[in-house]
Amino acid sequence: MVREKPMSRSAAIHTQNLTKHYADVEALVDLNLEVWPGEVFGFLGPNGAGKTTAIRTLLDEIRPTSGRASILGMDTHEQSVEIRRHIGYLPGDLALYPNLTGRDTLTYFANLRGGVSWEYVDELAERLNSDLSRKVGNLSSGNRQKVGLIQALMNRPQLLIMDEPSTGLDPLVQRELQAMIREIAAEGRTVFLSSHTLSEVQRVADRVGIIRHGRLAAVEALADLRSKAIRRVELEFESAVDAATFRDIPGVREVTVENHRVVLSFDGSMDALLRTIVDRHDVLDITTREADLEEIFLAYYRDEAPGPVTGGPPE
Repeated sequence: MVREKPMSRSAAIHTQNLTKHYADVEALVDLNLEVWPGEVFGFLGPNGAGKTTAIRTLLDEIRPTSGRASILGMDTHEQSVEIRRHIGYLPGDLALYPNLTGRDTLTYFANLRGGVSWEYVDELAERLNSDLSRKVGNLSSGNRQKVGLIQALMNRPQLLIMDEPSTGLDPLVQRELQAMIREIAAEGRTVFLSSHTLSEVQRVADRVGIIRHGRLAAVEALADLRSKAIRRVELEFESAVDAATFRDIPGVREVTVENHRVVLSFDGSMDALLRTIVDRHDVLDITTREADLEEIFLAYYRDEAPGPVTGGPPE
């Protein structure tokens, strides 16, 4: 008999080979993940990658096929009721009672939680520019989302789990939400942010996990992910060039050629790239910049076989 390793008691979220199958569909496969107190963790993947399945399994809304998980040191199945006292949750498919006002909705959730500070609720409503006197059914999707955000934040949770929190929000409210997320982390609390909006994650996350086809492809600090030397290089030549010339250079991932101009993604030695180019062509201009999170993300999705994933607490 193989003895399972003890669950981590220091991580805000800990999963051990967490797996969920729907018949022959592998929605989540062997998720091994640790999210640490005081960090903002971005959980990235397009729709259908397994993000929401992972969250619903963590929250014991659906049972895993195998594996297990803990939140704040508590088993997610055996202590699911107690866990809910300490977390805030905004689902991706937010559904609210249409005939209740925003304040009535929050009163309902506050009673379920055993009470909240209404002074704090009003502060949240002011920061998010939310009118709580109107019926939820008469609100736009963005204003309904604000009510959902307030209910997730109002008990000052130790762990805040949000699935696509910026849905429907205007840019100013998105910026305010990002400021609130950083404040929560600064207080030593944890934010688990599931999103396919890369710009949102890029602004607030300390670490990111990239999930594809139900499997975790990478977990890295945002700074480390950016430092992998994936660069966007733009070159202008004196004469027209052939794309095949560049595809043979080690480290070149993607090449676009338009007559005298070449744009490529590159993760190798810049010295080797420049030597090869200068030897073959007359270069008029070169510009280069670090790849943004979207380009790095797409690079992981172009790879067919994700490797083993590791990731410790942030420094």
